[in-house]
Amino acid sequence: MKVDNRRHPFRDSQQDREEASHVPDTPQTRSPAYALAFADPEFMCRDELRPVRLQLELLKPELMLDEQGIESTIVMFGGARIPEPAKKDTARTKTLADLSKYYDEARKFAKLMTHMGKAGENVIVTGGGPGVMEAGNRGAVDAGGRSIGLNIVLPHEQAPNKYVTPELSFNFHYFAIRKMHFLMRAKAITVFPGGFGTLDETFEALTLIQTGRMERIPFLLFGRAFWESIINWDALSDAGTISADDLTLFRFVETAEEAVDALENWEGAGEKRRAIPGR
Repeated sequence: MKVDNRRHPFRDSQQDREEASHVPDTPQTRSPAYALAFADPEFMCRDELRPVRLQLELLKPELMLDEQGIESTIVMFGGARIPEPAKKDTARTKTLADLSKYYDEARKFAKLMTHMGKAGENVIVTGGGPGVMEAGNRGAVDAGGRSIGLNIVLPHEQAPNKYVTPELSFNFHYFAIRKMHFLMRAKAITVFPGGFGTLDETFEALTLIQTGRMERIPFLLFGRAFWESIINWDALSDAGTISADDLTLFRFVETAEEAVDALENWEGAGEKRRAIPGR
């Protein structure tokens, strides 16, 4: 006998959806108007339903993460084009080939954090794709643990990397909602070398912490030489567009072990700024 945990006596929506799929074939039942609203893909994709889709995309992963007992996460951002060292000869550029060492560091870091975490705590979360993301999910598998993948639909065909835990593999239409899920359970953010997507994720998270919209949490950038070659952090401070204190919101690290040490000795985690320095 099916266990029914509903708190009301009405027929459930799944039951009616099944019944509706077996109605007689008539001009009336073939009309789009007759389809159940919640089971009608054409209706759900209308422009007017965007607010509902936004809610659903926020709600589905939230419910499923709760059901899987995920309490907190360690975020790993990084480039999709960085190969593992064994395949660095396939890299498009010498720089990408040289950056392949961070694939190994990402994998090692994820393995260490997964070993250290209790069930449901500090679970690795990546964008679910290749490169550094794959390394993060792979490291969790190395440790015998679970990890999350937050994919996004892109114009080119893609699938989640094979190391993402299937029950924790999600797909998004809205970048904004995907970003929320990256940060809602985050206890630390780690960023490896990457491109536009990585930079976007990095600066959005830093802005939330800088402005006090988000608690300060450990924020680590792997590869000082890379980051200082593409961003003149001191120039931002010297120009006054950020404050010198903003440069303390993150730290540079080179290795997985150094990152773990930084996380364990981070000061100020859990605090929110009440004022923005320099304003």
